[in-house]
Amino acid sequence: MPHWLMKSEPDELSIHHLQQLGTARWDGVRNYQARNFMRSMQPGDLFFFYHSSCPEPGIAGIARIAGTVYPDPTALDPQSHYFDAKASAEKNPWSALDVEFVEAFPIVLPLASLRAEPALAELALVQRGSRLSVMPVSNAQWAAVLALR
Repeated sequence: MPHWLMKSEPDELSIHHLQQLGTARWDGVRNYQARNFMRSMQPGDLFFFYHSSCPEPGIAGIARIAGTVYPDPTALDPQSHYFDAKASAEKNPWSALDVEFVEAFPIVLPLASLRAEPALAELALVQRGSRLSVMPVSNAQWAAVLALR
């Protein structure tokens, strides 16, 4: 089963908010490579929930893909920060997924700790200049992160 890492700003959706909700829609991805990764996800796939653009960025827990990909409705909503004027109901290039809570880590695994772990050297997250919000995680990388918690 593939593993993933997905980034969210905690003021939009945090691991603890997802825990309260149980399930939520993951939307607003506006990078084609990240969108393509989302489109390859299957229900049941696990991902690391990464808090980004916050005082303490890092991996905050684990969540699961709860359904199949579908057109992102925020692309069609003029009131949404993620509105795309070029998108239409017939041709929406953006995708969304429903996700469900699995586990919150006792502490957030900070990016500095992840960068210091040799087994994660090839993970896109720790590469300088990488800004992908959705990325694959190998089985070895998954195990290395789990060993850090």
